[in-house]
Formats: sequence, C-alpha cells, structure tokens
Amino acid sequence: MGAFEYRQAEAIRDTFDRFGARYLFLGKSGAILLGFPDTTQDADVFLAKSAVNGRAAVSALRELGFELSDDQAAQIELGKDFVQLKSGPFDIDLIFAPDGIECFDDAWRRHVEVEGFRVCHLDDIIASKEATGRVKDRESLPRLKAFREYWMQNRLKVASADD
Repeated sequence: MGAFEYRQAEAIRDTFDRFGARYLFLGKSGAILLGFPDTTQDADVFLAKSAVNGRAAVSALRELGFELSDDQAAQIELGKDFVQLKSGPFDIDLIFAPDGIECFDDAWRRHVEVEGFRVCHLDDIIASKEATGRVKDRESLPRLKAFREYWMQNRLKVASADD
C-alpha cells in the first residue's frame, strides 16, 4: 500500500465517530496530524479496550471496506494488544495496549484535538516510540523530540493569543 494520507485519517475519523468508537491516533500518523513533517505507511489507532468499543470498531472498519475474517473481528472485539490490517483500502494498525502508555483513559485525558482529529499528545507518541525499542522508532526519536519543542512553543503562542 502507499503512504498514509490525510483523506485516510478523515475516513477513519468520520466512520469511527459515526459508530461511536473511542480511539486516538497514535504513532507517526498521529504526529503527522499534529504537523510532523514525515511519512508513514499506515494509520496507527489506539482503541479503548471494551467489547462495546471493539464491536463499534469492527462495524466502522467493515464500512470503510476492510474485509475482516471472523478471527480478526473476534480479536478486535476482545481487544487483542495489536491487530494489523492490510485487507482494506489502506493499512491500519489497531493498538489496544501500546508500549509506554499505561491505559487509554490516561492518554484520553492528555489527548489533543486538531481539525476534529483526536490525537495522542506528542509526549505519549514519543513515550510509545521510546518503549518499543525498535530501530526505526529509535531513529525517528531525535526528529520527533525536536518537533515537540517547536510544537509546544507554537501551542503556547496560540494559547496566549487566544487570551
């Protein structure tokens, strides 16, 4: 599949919202939605772990065009830690237990909303990448941390301009 695109994020947001799924964008796709200048191959979606939320996500994914096997649907409904899907219009990773983040509710309290996208706070995205220990994540961390400084300064400027 090609690279993650804004229109894919819109489709996820609109469809997951319509079905009432509780989710946050995570990983590099989340950072991109916050303005991080990079690319990634898939969307990373952090889902709240509950049977109701899992069923909502399964319905949303099927509407988006993902062909889910009964086993995949069951894994999502049960909140398996990580479910990778490549059977739809784009690649998506569903994450119920991301490394470096204690629980969904904690990440939800810190999340950022930009253009209607609910995104994990950049600190959570960085913490998750640090905790995975994967080479590709370690390589992107210096750029993500530099972007965090820029992003935080600009958020503060916007907040003070609104006062």
